[in-house]
Order: sequence, then structure tokens, then C-alpha cells
Amino acid sequence: MLKYGLKSVKKQGVHFLTKTNFLFPHFISWLNPLFRIGYKRKLEEDDMYKVLPEDGSERLGEQLQRYWDHEVQKAAKELRDPSLSKVIIKCYWKSYAVLGIFTLIEEVIKVVQPVFLGKLIQYFENYNPNNTEALNVAFGYAAGISMSSIGLALLHHLYFYHVQRSGMKIRVAMCHMIYKKALCLSSTAMGQTTTGQIVNLLSNDVNRFDEVTIFLHFLWVGPLQAGAVIGLLWYEIGPSCLAGMAVLMFLMPLQTLFGRLFSSFRSKTAAFTDSRIRTMNEVVSGIRIIKMYAWEKSFSTLVNEVRRKEISKIMKSSYLRGLNMASFFVASKIIVFITFLVYVMLGNVISAGRVFVAVSLYSAVRLTVTLFFPSAVEKVSEAKISVRRIKKFLLLDEIMKHSSGQPVQPTEEPMVEHILRSEQLLAVIGPVGAGKSSLLSSILGELPQEKGVVKVKGNLTYVCQQPWVFPGTIRSNILFGKELNQQKYERVLKACALKRDMELLPDGDLTVIGDRGATLSGGQKARVNLARAVYQDADIYLLDDPLSAVDAEVGRHLFEQCICGLLRKKPRILVTHQLQYLKAAHQILVLKEGQAVAQGTYTELQRSGLDFTLLLKKEEEDEAPEPAPGVPCRVSRSRTLSQTSVQSHASSVHSAKDGPEPVQPIVEETRSTGTIGISLYLKYFRAGANILVLLTLILLNLLAQVELVFFLLFFNVLVNSAQTLHNRMFTSILRTPVRFFDINPVGRILNRFSKDIGQLDSMLPWTFVDFIQVFLQILGVIAVAASVIPWILIPVIPLLIVFLVLRRYFLQTSRDIKRLESTTRSPVFSHLSSSLQGLWTIRAFKAEQRFQQTFDAHQDLHSEAWFLFLTTSRWFAVRLDGICAIFVSITAFACLLLRDAGAVGLALSYAVTLMGMFQWGVRQSAEVENMMTSVERVVEYTELESEAPWETEKKPPPDWPRHGNITFDQVNFAYNSDGPVVLKSMNAVFRSKEKVGIVGRTGAGKSSLISALFRLAEPEGTILIDGMKTSEIGLHDLRQKMSIIPQDPVLFTGTMRKNLDPFNQHTDEDLWNVLDEVQLKAVVEELPNKMETELAESGSNFSVGQRQLVCLARAILRKNCILIIDEATANVDPRTDELIQKTIRAKFKECTVLTIAHRLNTIIDSDRILVLDAGRIHEYDEPYVLLQIQDGLLYKMVQQMGKAEAASLLQTAKMVTICMQT
Repeated sequence: MLKYGLKSVKKQGVHFLTKTNFLFPHFISWLNPLFRIGYKRKLEEDDMYKVLPEDGSERLGEQLQRYWDHEVQKAAKELRDPSLSKVIIKCYWKSYAVLGIFTLIEEVIKVVQPVFLGKLIQYFENYNPNNTEALNVAFGYAAGISMSSIGLALLHHLYFYHVQRSGMKIRVAMCHMIYKKALCLSSTAMGQTTTGQIVNLLSNDVNRFDEVTIFLHFLWVGPLQAGAVIGLLWYEIGPSCLAGMAVLMFLMPLQTLFGRLFSSFRSKTAAFTDSRIRTMNEVVSGIRIIKMYAWEKSFSTLVNEVRRKEISKIMKSSYLRGLNMASFFVASKIIVFITFLVYVMLGNVISAGRVFVAVSLYSAVRLTVTLFFPSAVEKVSEAKISVRRIKKFLLLDEIMKHSSGQPVQPTEEPMVEHILRSEQLLAVIGPVGAGKSSLLSSILGELPQEKGVVKVKGNLTYVCQQPWVFPGTIRSNILFGKELNQQKYERVLKACALKRDMELLPDGDLTVIGDRGATLSGGQKARVNLARAVYQDADIYLLDDPLSAVDAEVGRHLFEQCICGLLRKKPRILVTHQLQYLKAAHQILVLKEGQAVAQGTYTELQRSGLDFTLLLKKEEEDEAPEPAPGVPCRVSRSRTLSQTSVQSHASSVHSAKDGPEPVQPIVEETRSTGTIGISLYLKYFRAGANILVLLTLILLNLLAQVELVFFLLFFNVLVNSAQTLHNRMFTSILRTPVRFFDINPVGRILNRFSKDIGQLDSMLPWTFVDFIQVFLQILGVIAVAASVIPWILIPVIPLLIVFLVLRRYFLQTSRDIKRLESTTRSPVFSHLSSSLQGLWTIRAFKAEQRFQQTFDAHQDLHSEAWFLFLTTSRWFAVRLDGICAIFVSITAFACLLLRDAGAVGLALSYAVTLMGMFQWGVRQSAEVENMMTSVERVVEYTELESEAPWETEKKPPPDWPRHGNITFDQVNFAYNSDGPVVLKSMNAVFRSKEKVGIVGRTGAGKSSLISALFRLAEPEGTILIDGMKTSEIGLHDLRQKMSIIPQDPVLFTGTMRKNLDPFNQHTDEDLWNVLDEVQLKAVVEELPNKMETELAESGSNFSVGQRQLVCLARAILRKNCILIIDEATANVDPRTDELIQKTIRAKFKECTVLTIAHRLNTIIDSDRILVLDAGRIHEYDEPYVLLQIQDGLLYKMVQQMGKAEAASLLQTAKMVTICMQT
């Protein structure tokens, strides 16, 4: 045990940590090079030491996982609940128990030191200059005091280092297990937890392990030490010591009671924190929709309400903490007073020796009994709550491939009998909510089958309906862990129409895409998603509507070159709404309400007369307009260079260059540098109270030492600061332009709302109050000591200077490490949230292991920073304590020159107390400064760039816009000031009540036109609505007056009613009518609580098509005179699409409607069609007029649909013109 290897290799250069002795402070030298670097420049990730093998996330996690699996099996046999606490104890008790020996020795020394002091003072009380023997003994006692000081300095930090490291190990192992569990949650389990809850488990709950290990040993050391002290005091001052101990004994149970209360507050706080982070996650993910609907205030109220409840619980815990700390600081004074009062009343005479021994013994035990013991109770009770929450999560249902799992859709499982042979293409069609995606899920084993069997021979691969990409390069998204085979890779890129995009992107396929693929357009994401599956080379392909996010031409290319080209030799199941491709399918399966209503080849189905087949026939005969594959489905709004990507020359009309947004590389997370200025402290305090209150507080404490009042008030101020800063940060996030969310991953934003706010809520106030208290006590001690023995100031001043210089040197590096620790934490959360979004894909590709390894790598990077933070703190503390020990030794020997017993006692006991306090005060001040990095990170987000004001003094009239005339006059638009212009000198007029279709290839600038209209970024030029400049009115006044049905259908957690009408402006009758109009009434009536049913996170218990219908319902409710439809019927079948179009025509007859679409038949009957290309207006006229221009873009698009469909579209366009003329 004596040898302890701390081999760590510097990432750059060779810096081997030598093996160092377990009992020797091994941080004396090996951190010095790091401090030298940190003093000269800002530390980077490469400066950190590699994580030690025994601290690796995978190793620790798997070890704990084995114990947990064993416990779960054992519990199942014994018919009881498994116990996570038991598992943690089993796994770590040995290594942790050894550390108890350190605590014991340390506390023994603390008790022995006052005895030496007493003996030394006794020598002076009975001073005899001729007694050399007594002098030698006195030297012995002085040496004893000196040795015990040095022993304490070393042991204390060795103990702290090891217990903190144990805490880190448990935390890392837990995080590994939580993530591992998240990867195999079943669909039911996903309904019982949320991203917010898992983020909170990983950011706040696991931290309890870091805290609990520090104090745990004091639960048994405390009572032991109290017993020993009673014995020694009895020996010194007889039975009157019991009076003082009685006060102590009264405090112990009181503080245990506080601990209990703590745990109840903690569990309530955690539930509110979960809820707040979950809402934050939805706000950040759906920010575009929230801005376009002008719903910021509704969400602000929601988050502030949850935060208010959370803060009220935190405030109560803080008051308890205040009482706890006050009792600690007041206790010693009362105890000494009572003890000696009783002592004198019993007729004894007070002597210097007795007083100083009693005072020193009490102060030794006071720390353990009134600070460490209650802290242990508090931390254990908090940890129990966290363990309970984590256990509940670890016991959620897991997915069993092809055996169990639970339905996620509110649909019956399709009753399907089908055998898919090799080289067959099975097309699955059916209306919205028919169970098409559920069919694929049950084949994947994501949904259980009620009865019957799914047998799968060979490897499956899956393309999800809402394209999922993870942060990384485009190449890593396509290869997905496979080796790069250049020829195959090129073939896949070509088949998936990605060649052209790769040429246009700045770094080709090595371009980094951010969270949720924010830097790609929807069409590009869909194609990357498809390419990933094709590259896998699996045996069976499940394709869930991959063609709906791309335009007609690209869709045709994907179908011919990829689905029926590269994959022609494989069995494929294609879910689609693109009826023109059904002829190519070997088999067609028609689903309705979860039942297979027809099955057969194209010709067989044409003959049988089912109602869906009527739709097919109609498609053939008169609806030929059905355009090619694709309606843009999940086109992410932050578009970028997206490209037609098809080789077809017609398409390469270089509509490439226009991707409405340049690829925005995800920016590195900002890290401040340098010291934490006084201005930051002022911002922090002023957020909690005004200057007058703060000054009153400080005066109160200085004059009266009214600890209790001071503590409670000060905690109140600091918790208020946390509340105010959180609200400011949230408001700032809501008001910042959309681009901020495109270049910052979700995990990074959530990190500030979970971990940093967590620090402000609990740890910072406690440390701050402690620091101020200690600081004031030091001043008191120095003042008293100096008044009795002025010469004690001589060594104190140079010591103080040394301390401050050392502190400054230490903080240069420590602050950077703390900042690194915060930034290396963000990737852990980002990785978690992106994994949860792509769960089905990860499992279908059997990539769980790889994602687990990535998670472990992120954890290890964070552990590197955390480990350095632990060791640098010890480096600093050892040096401070070492200096103090030397000072105490010098004082002890110097005292032998003094002759006055009282003065010696005072000098020595103060030297010991002062040194302890001095170094604790300096360390707490450094700790406060390190924790202020969290305040710094929060303050940084309260000062984000803001978009235009929501309301301005210039208000539009209440009935504006009455007509709905929209004019674009020389409009240029770019997503950010230094980005490329994506709409170029646009001039267009949309007349009142006119229905205008907007078409163009992927990336032609269609969505940018809407962003300009809604001012998601400020356009140049003038946009007028009914003659009023949109740039002159408030954003809310503008956005509330236009309705939008967006590309990405977003639902929020909450009831169905709240999703339709967040401000409660409509009656129930209105809501039911509107649900009926969008064909959702039946679906909502089947829900358990109808409209009041709570939806799952992001509405995942509805199909994508159904979510789109909810968005349509919102638009109908708003009754605005301008409606914008952005590819809104992307995920619905043609029949539903037709119903939606009818509803829109009826409901919005008196409105100006702008429709962006890939399906030409949805817009061919518009009054006029606007064709965009590369950000410019290419043509703009009535459809029939445009179809006469043979080299026009619209004509070419229509011709690509095939002869029959082109003829049908032309016919419809002609009819519109005739109607208009008549």
C-alpha cells in the first residue's frame, strides 16, 4: 500500500510523473511545470495530463455495472427492489474504509495538540529558572506542538485528495451507467423520462457523490472524538466540562434534524430542476417556431414559474444552512462561557493553563461535531435522494430486440402477414397515423408485437423519417464507424446526390456539422441520412419516407439511382407518400388505422376497389400533378449551402451558390481569460440586492457579530442573485437572434442552465458566507493578539504577503483549469442529447458500443480537468499549511523565551487558531474565485446580442393588416452581417387575398424569403405590409399578425390545449371545431384525458404528419389575414394533403397565402407562382403563362414529372386561368 503509482503522461511532450510515495505529499513537485505554464499563458486542453487508467470512465463504469447487474438478478430472485446504495458500498468500501485511518490519526493529533499546549503553559505557571529538566521537557512539548502541526498539514491533504478522488470515481462510474442505460431505453421508458431529467442526473445528482465522500468518515469519527475530549476535559477541569458538552450534545441532534429537512428540500428541488431543464431543452430546440409564433412570453412565464418554485425550496435550504453555520460559529463562545461559569460557581480558581487547554480542546471538537458531522448528515441525506432518483432511472424498461418493448404510437399495431424476399421492393402507403412508421419500428424491435412474430434474417439498417445527424464531419456521419473504402464511398455519394454538395462545401465532406445538423439544409440532411444506410451494406433496408425532404428532381434521382439502383439486389421496405413510384415496387402494402387493408402488386391493387386504391387510380387519371418525391420534410430552417446535387444539367443552374446560409462551423465554446474583476463581483451582488442593503449587511456583521441575522440575510441576497441572473440569462436567450442557436450546440446552452446555475444555487453562497465569516474572525483574532503581544504582528505581516503572492500564482492556473472543467463538460451533454434524438438509428446500426466509447472519451477529458482541479487545490493547500506549521513551530520555541504564562498561552493558542484560519480563509477565497467562473459564464449569456425590440412606440392599428398586401422593395437578406447574401435585390408584390406558390430547387432561397418577412435576421431594403414598414414596428406586433405553418412541426410538452392555444384566448368549442377541420378530432378524442392529455417530450406520441396537422390547427385559430405555408404537407399522404388544401382554401379565402412547396400539384392552382433561383426571382406570373415559356424553370420542373403528370398539371393551370378570367 505504501507505493502509489501516479503515472500520467502529458499529452504533449514527455512529462512522466514519477512513482511517488502514498504517505508523502506527492503534489509537492509534479504540478510545478503546469503552474509555470499557467502563469505565462492561458492553459489549453493539450496541457492537461492524460487521465489515469484506473480513473478511466469505461473501466470504472463497467466495474460498477457488473455489481449492479448482479444485484438486479439477486433482487429478482429474492422478490425485492434492488438497492443501488448497496452496490456502491460493495464496489468501493475497501478502498474508502482505508481512508478512515487517516481521519482517525488526524483527529487524534487534534486532540493531543492542546494537551501539549497545556503542559507547556503549566511549565511557565510553575516557572523555575534553575530547573533544567523541566526546561528540556518543555522543549519536548514545544517539539510536540511543532510535529503535530506538520503532521496535520500533511495528513489532512492526503486524506482530502483521496476522498475527493473516490467521489470522482463513483461519479464517473454512475455517469457511464446512466448513459449506457439511456442507449437501451424502450419506447415506454422514453415516455417516463425526458432529456431534461437525464441531463439533470448527469449534471447535478451525480455531484452529490463528490460531496458525500469528503464528510462520510466524520459520522463515526465525530462521536469518538467527542468522547475523547470529554475524558481529557474531565481530567483538566473536572465535572464542569459536562456543562459545555451538554451544549454540544444538544447541537448534534438539532443538526441531524436539519439534515433530514435538507433531504426533503433536495428531492423537491431536483424535481423542479428536471422540469425547468426539460422546458429549456424544448425552448432551445424549438426556438425558431417560438419566435415566429411570438410565444416567448408564454415560455418565459412557464420557466419563471418553475424557477420560482425551485428557488423557494433552495431558499429554505439556504436558511437551514445559515442556521447550521451560525450555530457553528456561535457554539464555541457559548460553550466556553458556560463551562467556566459552572467551573467558577463550583468554587474553583481559573488558571491560564486550564483555560487555554479547554478552549483548544473545544475548538478541536467543535469543528468535527458542529461542522463536519452535520455536513456529513446533510450530504448523506442529499446523496440518498440522488441515489433514489438514479436507481429509478436505471430500473426503467429496456428494449429487448424482437421480444419486448412497448407501443409508442397511439395506433394499433399493423396486422400484417408478409414475406419479403431478396431483391424485392415493398412499398408501404397509407394515410397519416396509419401505422407505417410503427410497422418499421416493430421490425426493428422498437415496438413489441401484441401477437404474431417478426422474423428477421440478416442485418437491418434504417433511415428515419426525421433525418438525424450527429455533431461531427459529414464523412463521419456517412461512414458511421465503418472503414473508408474510397470507391464505394464515391458510389454512395453519387447515388445519394451528394457529389455536388461536397464540391460546394468549404471543407467538402470534412465540413463539421453541429447539433441537429444545424448547418445543413433539410434536403442535405435527408440525403446524408440515406447515404449512411446505403454505405452500411446491410441485408435489409427499412426506408421511412426518405424522399419527402427533397425536391422532385432530386427525389427521382434518389429513387432511380439509389433505391432502385445501388440497392436493387437487396430487400427494401419503403414507406412513402409519393404515389408515382408505386409502379416500380414489387409489392404494395396499404395500411389504415394500423390494419393492412390491401396488399399486392400495382396492377392487382388497381383492380380491387379499396378506397385507398381509388386514390391511386385518381392519381393516374387526373391528378397526375403528384410531383416527384418529395416534399421537404424536416428541412431544418437554418439552411445552408444546399444543392440540387443531381447531375442532370438542367438542375445545375448553379442554384448551388445560394444556400440560404453558408455553412456555419460550430464555434468553439468561449472561455474567459485573466483574473475575475471586481466588476463581476459587483454584478453578482447587485443582482441580489441594492448597494445600501449590502453595506448595511457588512456593518451589521462588523459591529455586532450578530451571526445568525447576518447569515440568513446574506444567504437571502446570494440566492436572490442566482434567481435574478437565471432570469436575465433566460430573457437574454429568448431575445437573441436565431443564428446564436445555429452555431451553439444544445448541450452548451443547457450546461449553463443546469451545472452553472446549480453552482450559483447551492455551493457558491455557502463558500462565500464561510469565507466572509473566516475573514472577519481573522481580523478579530489579529486585533486581540496584537493588543496583548504587539510583536506577534512582526511575523504575521510578511506571512500575509507570502500567502497573497502564493494565492495569486495559484489562481492564474486554477482559474483556467476551472474554466476548462466547465467547457469540457458541455460535450458530455451535447453527446447525450444528440444520442437521445437518434436512438432508433443508433440501435438499428448496432452502434451503441461506439457511442458509449465516445461518451467515455468525453467523460475522460472532463476527468482530466477535474483531476487537475483536485490536485492543484491540494498543491496550494499543502504549501499554505506547510508555511503555517513552520510558523507554529517557531512560535512554540520562541515562547520559551517569554516568561508570562498568560501571554504564552495566548500567543500559542492564537498561533495555532490563526494559522488554521489563515490558510482556510485564503483557500476559501481562492475557491470563491474559482466558483465565480460559473457566475462569469452566466453573466456572459446575460449580455448576448439582442434582436430588435418586441414592442416599439410605433404601434400598428389594431385591425392591421386589413388587406394583406405585401411588397418587397430591393430586399437583400443575409443570416448574419458577415455571411453571404442569400436573397439578392428582390422586388415583388403579393396582392391582397392572392394565393401565391413559391418554388425553386433545394437551397434557392425559399425559406430565406420567410425569414426576411418574419425578420429572423434584419433584411436590407424595405418590406411593406399594407403600406407599413415592417422594420419600424416591434417584432411581436409583426409576428403575431402573420400565421405560419412551419416545415418542422414542433409540439411542446404540456397538454394538447396548451399546444393549440398557449394564451387561453379561445373556447373549448373553437378548439374542437378546429381539430375537426384538420382531421384530428377522432385522434384527440381517443386520448385518455382528451384535450387535457399531457403530450410526451416534443409530442413524440404523435406521428410527424399528425404534428403537422396540429400546426395547421394553430394557424386556423389565429385568424390572421396573412398565412405562410412552408412545405407544410411534407409528411402527409396525398389524400390528407388534398383535405388540408381544401381546408386552407375554405378557411383562408379572404387571406393572402404564400405557399412554399415541392409538390407542384399543391401550388399549381395558385393565382401566381414565384420561381426562385440562387436567391433571385427567376419568373413570377400566372401558372399557365409560365408553363408556356419553354426555357423557363417551372416548365422544366413540370416536364420532369413525366408526360401524363405534366399534361394534368398544365390542365389544372389552364382551368385556374379560365376561372380567373370569368
